[in-house]
Formats: sequence, structure tokens, C-alpha cells
Amino acid sequence: MSSASIFNLYFSRRHRQLDQYAAHGDTIQKEQLQYLLHTARHTEFGQRCHFDNIKSYSDFAAQVPIMGYDDIKPYIERMLRGEDNLIWPSRIKWFAKSSGTTNDKSKFIPVSDECLKKCHYQGGFDVVATYFRNYPHNKLFFGKSLILGGSHALNPLSPGISCGDLSAVLLQNSSTFVNIMRAPKLQIALMSEWEAKIKAIVKDTIHRNIVSLSGVPSWMMTLIKQVLQERGAQNLCEVWPNLEVFFHGGISFEPYRQYYKELIPSDKMHYEETYNASEGFFGIQTDPDSRDMQLMLDLGVFYEFIPLADIDKENPRILPIWEVEPGATYALVISSTNGLWRYIIGDTVKITSTNPVKFVISGRTKHFINAFGEELMVSNAEKGLAKACELTNSKVLNYSAAPVFMSDKSRGRHQWLIEFEKAPEDLETFATILDTALQEVNSDYEAKRYKGIFLDRLEIITARQHLFDDWLREKGKLGGQHKIPRLSNNRDLIDDMLKMNY
Repeated sequence: MSSASIFNLYFSRRHRQLDQYAAHGDTIQKEQLQYLLHTARHTEFGQRCHFDNIKSYSDFAAQVPIMGYDDIKPYIERMLRGEDNLIWPSRIKWFAKSSGTTNDKSKFIPVSDECLKKCHYQGGFDVVATYFRNYPHNKLFFGKSLILGGSHALNPLSPGISCGDLSAVLLQNSSTFVNIMRAPKLQIALMSEWEAKIKAIVKDTIHRNIVSLSGVPSWMMTLIKQVLQERGAQNLCEVWPNLEVFFHGGISFEPYRQYYKELIPSDKMHYEETYNASEGFFGIQTDPDSRDMQLMLDLGVFYEFIPLADIDKENPRILPIWEVEPGATYALVISSTNGLWRYIIGDTVKITSTNPVKFVISGRTKHFINAFGEELMVSNAEKGLAKACELTNSKVLNYSAAPVFMSDKSRGRHQWLIEFEKAPEDLETFATILDTALQEVNSDYEAKRYKGIFLDRLEIITARQHLFDDWLREKGKLGGQHKIPRLSNNRDLIDDMLKMNY
């Protein structure tokens, strides 16, 4: 029996389980909810919300409130001081440090042993199982997997409790097999200083047989450029000829897709998107020909959805998976083995299919522009930029956008700050194409732009080279899983960036 056949036989049982999502997704999710409630019934939160009395989803919805980070923060602070059995029964030794849209500089998301094993690591296993199903003759286990993660630091608030980027927490607790298969060395992977870390990764991996990449597209691109510079190579195939897949996530891949094709000009190169957030592992791109992801239903997470129109309402509609509709956009709500209960994670998803449930990440609940009723989402921005780049033969490296409010001289407009990898020959043409493309993908923006009655055409300001990296560095967020805020509904962030654009 060939090695490919042996590996596929190993993954076949999981393939059959994943196939049950289509016919039995509702049942699987109800089982997840009962497991979560039963396990946490004796915690402080479980007793407060009378988990023992919950017999159905309607009971759960009636007895457990919707929560954001500020709601769970008092529990988190007590857990960081070493208290147990507050929102989850097992001792929480790890916290994923995340930025995000809260009043605090950082959020600390609890990561239980159950979540590590049942959610994050099982999700990683499922990524590989899916890849073997789609490409059964791959050579994934015949080389090293380059995993580009964040930094790791001890939390001094309580002995035995540590925090770091999710990727660092996962690496710190990974199995012997994963440690053998991955690069760089653990001590390099967990380095805190980002620029020194990139140099060390290049030195450690440049002569290895790298067959796969895993990480955030923007940060991986930074590493790739350093690798090419170090080797004096034109593309990555000259450095790692057996490279065959990039498992990516964290931000949209669309602005980077064409650039990666140029960096890795190989017809055997594949790309698989994953949705592995600090709060849990939620989705995998299961069909290579479709860019949506399948919602992972049996990893210890129960999902709910708030319709986009209800996000800011005091009493929003909240739907389980058996009530969502294709084509609709929702804010994602989870209950999980982390002890997060009906927790709004801040991402919005557009449902593309319900049998099984598939989706695309459309943006953030706080990352949009709706200053004039246009409801411009990050997914709209990515599509518009992709078209503008295609038609002007240009490349966008980073961007952020915000409204310019009405004044005596303007009806209001959107202002885009863009750092180009390859600038268009004519910036005004690029702006016009982008503006038109946004109207094509967003009817609300189109209505506000109609004959310029409500909104003027968008404005583009070219960012100097490395502006966004410098801005992140100043905020202490360079590297790891920190991301540029793409869209803002006020001018605070973009004005801060513009001050540095000299």
C-alpha cells in the first residue's frame, strides 16, 4: 500500500464524520449545546444561569444573556488571579492575548485544555484531513511545515498562568509529532521581538525542505520577501521547490492572491483558508473551487447568529444554525469549551449555504463605514480593491478607510489611505474604478452615490512605504496576529495614521 493510501485511510473516519454535517447539522449542534451545559452546570456562571433547568434551545436563549468582552471581563480578571470554576470547570492555564475592538488595549481569551484538544487541535487535524481528501497524492508529510505565529509572554498576575498570541499558545502545547514536522525551532517561533524573529526564521528555514506555509497572508508576505532577498531569488519556487500549500487565515486573502501567484509561480501550489480565531476554530475551506468555508459543527462550539440589521438593537433577534438563511449576513455568537457563553466575537459572516452551513467572513461588527447609511463592509472593500488592481495593473499592500463628514464644501465622502506595492499609473483612474466597483457590490453605497446627491466620489491618499508597519510598531502591535483596521466609522484611527504619513 502506498504512503498516500495509508494516510487517506487514516483520515477516512473523520471524512465520514464531516459528511454528516449536511444531513445532521442541527442534531450535532444541539448535542454540542447539551454537552457544554452539562459540563459547566456546577460553575459559578452555570449556577447563576440555572444550567440544570435548561432542557432546550429556547430555554438556553431565555436564561443566558448575550455577552461581550466587557461582560466577561470580571470573570477573566478573577481567573487571571488564579480562581477556578467560574465560567468553565477545568483550570484555565492559558489565555490567548488578542487586540480587537474593546475599551482595553488587549483582551485575554481563556483557552481551556478541552478547547485546545477538542477545538483548536481537532480543527488543525481537520484542515489536514480536508487537504488529503482534495489532494490525495500530496507530499505534505515529506517535508517541513513553516508556521508563522505570534509572540509568547508569561502573565505575571498568577503563578502557572500564561498568555500570548493564540498561535504561540498552540505551539507551546503542540504534540511531539507537530514539533517534528514544523519549522522554525520552538525558541525562534516564540520570540517576542518581531523583526529579530523574522531574521531568525529566515536563517532557520532557508535551507530546509519547506512543503507548506501557515499564517496570516500579510505577515507571511513580509517573511517571503526576506527569504527572497537573502537567497537572491526571483520567486519562492527557487528556494523551496517542493512547496505545495499555504494554509492561511486571519485576514482576507483576496488583496494578496495575485501577488502570491507571482511569488509562487507553480501549478502545484494550493491555498486553503481556515478560520482559527482566539475564541475557537470555526471554519475550513473544503472545496478548492469555492472560497467559502464550512462551519465546523462538532468541535465543542455552539453557534448563534445576529442579523446585521439587529446588531446595535437592545434586543436583537438571535438565530441558531437551523434558522439562518443563505445570502444573509450575521454577527457570529458562540458558546464554547472556553467558558464563553453567547459571546459576540466581533466577526460578521455571510451565509452561502445551509446544507451544510457554509459562509464567508464579511467583516467585523465594528469595522465598517456606515456614516451615511451606506453599510460598507470589509468584504465590499476587498472586492472593490481587487477589481481596481486588476484593471490598473497595480498591487495594494495595506489600506485603511474612514468617512469624511459633510461640510460647506463637501457632501461627505470616504477617504482611503493606501500603501501600494505597485502604484497605478493614474491614481484618479484607480479611485474611479474603486468607487464604481463599490457601487456594484453594495447597493446602499450605490444609492448614496447616485448622481453625487448624498456622497462625493471617494478620495485616495497614498501612504508612504512602511507607514502601516510603523503605525503598528508605535502601538506595540507589530507582528503576530495584529491587523490593520481596514474600515472605521469615525476618523480617530486614520487621522492618527495620517500624522505619520510624512
